Amino acid sequence: MIKKKICLLGYFAVGKTSLVRQFVFESFSEKYHTTIGVKIDKKEVLLEEASMQLLIWDIHGEDRFQKVQQSYLIGAAGFLLVIDSTREESLPVALELKELVHKTIGDVPFLILLNKCDLVDEIVLTPAMMVDMGFSQDLIIQTSAKTGQGVEYAFLEIAKKL
Repeated sequence: MIKKKICLLGYFAVGKTSLVRQFVFESFSEKYHTTIGVKIDKKEVLLEEASMQLLIWDIHGEDRFQKVQQSYLIGAAGFLLVIDSTREESLPVALELKELVHKTIGDVPFLILLNKCDLVDEIVLTPAMMVDMGFSQDLIIQTSAKTGQGVEYAFLEIAKKL
């Protein structure tokens, strides 16, 4: 079986842990728990050509007090860049993290997850805005850890890219 490490990266409280919980355990909790360091889960996915075990590194959110350690990124085959579509301040941090990954492990496959798309009235960051910033439309997936929208699709898409 093929094993691939993927990292979830983003600002604090964008929903990284909730996305992993939804994908791996098909559950969601309203309770917020800050990730300390890194939490690793795994799940096997079936692709057309083979099965793949994803080693999912849920890395703590970056903020002004806590920076992502480059050592967490070593060995990653790809990453999911999670942005809270209801909080503009999550975007610049995500872009910085994308550059950190590029400097640390080079060009690896990634997807942008615009999370919390279920909060329709609060959305301030849209796929069209990401495209206007130069990101390809096929890299952008709207997700909701709460409803499950786009979650399995996102993890399967990154697996296919690997």
